[in-house]
Amino acid sequence: MGSVIPLKKSANTAYLDLKNLLGKKVSRVEELIELKLNSEVSLIKKMSDHHLRSGGKRLRALLTLGAAKLSGYELGDRDINLAACVELIHSATLLHDDVIDESSLRRGVKTTNSIWGNQSSILVGDYLLSRCFEIMVDDGDLEILKLLSSTSAKIAQGEVLQLQHKGEADLLEDTYINIISLKTASLFSAATKTGACIASSNDKEKNALESYGKNLGLAFQIADDALDYYAKEKLFGKEIGKDFFEGKATLPLIIIFQKGNDEERSFLLEILKKDKRNEDDFSETLALINKYKAVEASLKRAEYFVNVSYDALGIFPDSEDKKILQNLTGFSLNRSF
Repeated sequence: MGSVIPLKKSANTAYLDLKNLLGKKVSRVEELIELKLNSEVSLIKKMSDHHLRSGGKRLRALLTLGAAKLSGYELGDRDINLAACVELIHSATLLHDDVIDESSLRRGVKTTNSIWGNQSSILVGDYLLSRCFEIMVDDGDLEILKLLSSTSAKIAQGEVLQLQHKGEADLLEDTYINIISLKTASLFSAATKTGACIASSNDKEKNALESYGKNLGLAFQIADDALDYYAKEKLFGKEIGKDFFEGKATLPLIIIFQKGNDEERSFLLEILKKDKRNEDDFSETLALINKYKAVEASLKRAEYFVNVSYDALGIFPDSEDKKILQNLTGFSLNRSF
């Protein structure tokens, strides 16, 4: 299978093309999210506004809208409502993630937990999830309710599985893929399958869009983990080395453990088991990352999932919608924001 990854310019253009294709629907999703964040408790409004305005691409909401459009949905607001629901699930999980990871920065902005504390952040995350379930109940589609509720459970399982394997430099690549399938790819696939369900698509089309989203999500997370070893915070709002200092064995570390010699593997086992890692540990690990070209190898792994995602849309007739969604698959590897 040949590479289908677009050049950086094409990949970023595909994201903007998708936003432009969906037009006013995107702003209507934002308006609905704003409405759902209304609360008599002023702190909830203040914290959720801060979190949602700290950036973010609204990619999962865009995927729901784009999948519904590709599937032929035209009349009504169900796509807008459920795109907002998907985005609220994502926002809630990020609030919880920041508490678990003790993060102080997200997309270059102070996290809610660093400003208002962990307890409030957890509860506001729960509030966002409850508002999401209100949207699902109002929609009344049991298939979508089952899909998105089970996805919320999968995300939680993925987070717990990652915690269970924290500090394991000898983590199997299969286990890593399982973790990111649960915590990241499950919501991508739910977003795209929801779009197909809204349009009452047949099972083949639902499965195709589910595969598209799942593999796009896997590629996106692998690329995001690779960013931890070369990202510029100013460009991506991501602290370089964040995963490393938290003791997470992501794909670049797994690759250097696979390729390294006995001494290098012993070093990795030792530093990941430590309660805290320092800058010297990171510099030495970064040298191994560069020695074994682990970032490049990680992106090569991600390229496979990009290709599978791209090909999953092959069953749909050629159209501008299809072309944009296929081009979007390269966004995960080549994005500049």
